[in-house]
Amino acid sequence: MNANFSAVSYLISSVCFILALQGLSSAKTSQRGLSFGIAGMTLAIGTTLASPIVISYGWILSGIIVGGTIGTLIAQKIQMTALPQLVAAFHSLVGLAAVCVAAAALLEPAAFNIGQVGSIAAGSLVEMGLGVAIGAITFTGSVVAFAKLQGLVSGNPLIFKGQHPLNAVLGIVLILMIALFAMNECHGLFWALTLVSLLLGFLLILPIGGADMPVVISMLNSYSGWAAAGIGFTLGNSLLIITGALVGASGAILSYIMCKGMNRSIVNIILGGFGVEVTAAVQGSKEQRAYKTGSAEDASFIMKNAKSVVIVPGYGMAVAQAQHALREMADILRGEDVQVRYAIHPVAGRMPGHMNVLLAEANVPYEDVLELEEINRDFGQTDVAFVIGANDVTNPAAKTDSTSPIFGMPVLDVEKAKTVLFVKRSMAPGYAGVDNELFYRDNTLMLFGDAKKMCEEIIKALQE
Repeated sequence: MNANFSAVSYLISSVCFILALQGLSSAKTSQRGLSFGIAGMTLAIGTTLASPIVISYGWILSGIIVGGTIGTLIAQKIQMTALPQLVAAFHSLVGLAAVCVAAAALLEPAAFNIGQVGSIAAGSLVEMGLGVAIGAITFTGSVVAFAKLQGLVSGNPLIFKGQHPLNAVLGIVLILMIALFAMNECHGLFWALTLVSLLLGFLLILPIGGADMPVVISMLNSYSGWAAAGIGFTLGNSLLIITGALVGASGAILSYIMCKGMNRSIVNIILGGFGVEVTAAVQGSKEQRAYKTGSAEDASFIMKNAKSVVIVPGYGMAVAQAQHALREMADILRGEDVQVRYAIHPVAGRMPGHMNVLLAEANVPYEDVLELEEINRDFGQTDVAFVIGANDVTNPAAKTDSTSPIFGMPVLDVEKAKTVLFVKRSMAPGYAGVDNELFYRDNTLMLFGDAKKMCEEIIKALQE
């Protein structure tokens, strides 16, 4: 296969990836976008395998078989609730791949057509230094994000005195090491650069709390893209450069949009929460406050006699896999001439679009799913807000308590509804570790129990 044909094939693949991103921007066109992505990747793999520079298909086919088998097993067994940590784990692999490619290029530069050991061009050394730095930070940062999302590490910000100055010093050292490495091609400096980058990845993500984790996932997605672009420069592969830049840029834009929606500074998030003061919520020290509880029968009666109901799903719905029962409940209410809509917060769940995917899985009509800015003004005229598993994104303290870790984050104004039905297992705080003021409002009725079972009991009561 000649170089011109490969270039054209890679260009077509890149166009497919651009169309895939465009399609995935909307739930209605997501399947079309996915098809473009599959087509682009298939063409890219086929073009690479047909390249004359491939001298051994054994290792490549072995990797495809092993990786494909693992991917298939994961796809079949993974629960929707575990998608955020799965995405974080995949990001870590992209970062690790960047580190491995950079190391291979340093040890065997002739195989990459970048010179000989001891005489690699300065430009290639800069690419390798940046690639290993971004890749290593992506790897360890994604590992920390995975551990937080999986519950292996506390979701609260993990900070220590002098952490931010230490991060700043390590960042400066990292830049200097890349410059020195580009000047003298020192192998010891390369491995030191790798270790510092791995450490910095840990330190950047540890101080970021659970409330900001969706932004972290998006940011790590951007990092993985730039790491892939770095691999592309090292390999001289235009497709990797283009697609890496696409992923890096789109992830950065999404991170900015989410930070804006949460009233967070993207610079603070990138620098590991620099300048953010975190106030730990000590639940045990709070005096007992009165709250109202209800049953499925109470909820059924209230919603059946309402004119409008807005459903606010959260991570608790995902954990209980309650989306199908929730849709059935909504269908019954519509049969009683009740207007039912869904309100989605930008960071509901553990990653961008988490709730949208779950509702789409349950065949909830796209037009009934509204974003925060579309639905917030309607809560004042809503009879019932049915909150199922959402916590931090409905907490009024974000608007009133300047000491709260979520202060300033736009939240759904569910407290303005005439009645709030709050489905929750207990009175425990949400992922951000903050007590929800909504629990104690006069118009709130707590419905304790598993989200799916509660919906099923409400369905039964509605049918009776």
